[in-house]
Amino acid sequence: MENKQVSTTQAAAKEPLIGYVHSIETFGSVDGPGIRYVAFLQGCHMRCQYCHNPDTWKLNVGDQMTADEILEDAAKYRAFWGKTGGITVSGGESLVQIDFILDLFEKAKAMNISTCLDTSGQPFTREQPFFDKFERLMKVTDISLVDIKHIDSAKHKQLTQYGNENILDMIQYMAQHHDDMWIRHVLVPQRTDYDEDLKKLGDYIAKIPNDVVQKVEVLPYHTLGVKKYHEMKIKYRLEGIESPTQDRVANAEKLLHTADYNGYKTWMPLPKL
Repeated sequence: MENKQVSTTQAAAKEPLIGYVHSIETFGSVDGPGIRYVAFLQGCHMRCQYCHNPDTWKLNVGDQMTADEILEDAAKYRAFWGKTGGITVSGGESLVQIDFILDLFEKAKAMNISTCLDTSGQPFTREQPFFDKFERLMKVTDISLVDIKHIDSAKHKQLTQYGNENILDMIQYMAQHHDDMWIRHVLVPQRTDYDEDLKKLGDYIAKIPNDVVQKVEVLPYHTLGVKKYHEMKIKYRLEGIESPTQDRVANAEKLLHTADYNGYKTWMPLPKL
């Protein structure tokens, strides 16, 4: 993995940037390499039918924290991270708060902390000012967890209310710049669990340079978030659909060639500046 260099051109802000945080997990073991401090940020534009956290959709609500406050809290757990752990920013959709993540990750890299971005890519655009911020963010991001909801754009729109063209464009940008990633895919019966679509997704992933995609994960759909919909009085659109069987999960893993991707490279800290 290439070392990511910290930007020295960022102007000092008059006031610290505020991030809206939904929740914190101090010992995350599934959101990136190793043991990680995971900040789940608030806000998401997509409305995925299987989303289990509808309470993260609203923008500009939640606990207000600065990057320095998150780093101070995360430092308490640094002894548990080892060589591969660090900080992950998730959501909601993390890139909705790109300014805050950029501030957090630039400061984290100055402290030699591994950074991981968990995103579905929906806000990505090559238009300014977002694109300039994204380019800077990738320079201080060690690895990204990219969730491809559906490889077919029309079906992606049915599933999330948005097409996937800009998401696949983000992945191509990251591939061209050798930005390490894990690719994730949620397997949902009657929505994403069709062999034709899985083969198409597997072929797409296989065309990405193999030094970029380090891991491909199949995430079985579950119904743990249904209670939240009832409490929030939101209609749950997958009522009656159960989790996929183990056979279907194994089938998806075969069609996505998950065994061809061997995990992740050991992250090594940058030398202190």
